[in-house]
Amino acid sequence: MAEDRLVCHDCHRVVEPDEEICPACGSTSLTEDWAGYVVIAHPEKSKIAEEMEVTEPGPYALKVR
Repeated sequence: MAEDRLVCHDCHRVVEPDEEICPACGSTSLTEDWAGYVVIAHPEKSKIAEEMEVTEPGPYALKVR
């Protein structure tokens, strides 16, 4: 479930709880404090991806605290 996952502070990528490094940007700054969930399939065609500055497809959090 998404609630059990960590999110990268830097790129907002949702990562698995057992991961210690973000697979998208390599950051080790991960948090459990996040809200909203979006899966971006085609970042090159997505207004949300453009707004979030996302270039890789995958799951992302909308708000990271």
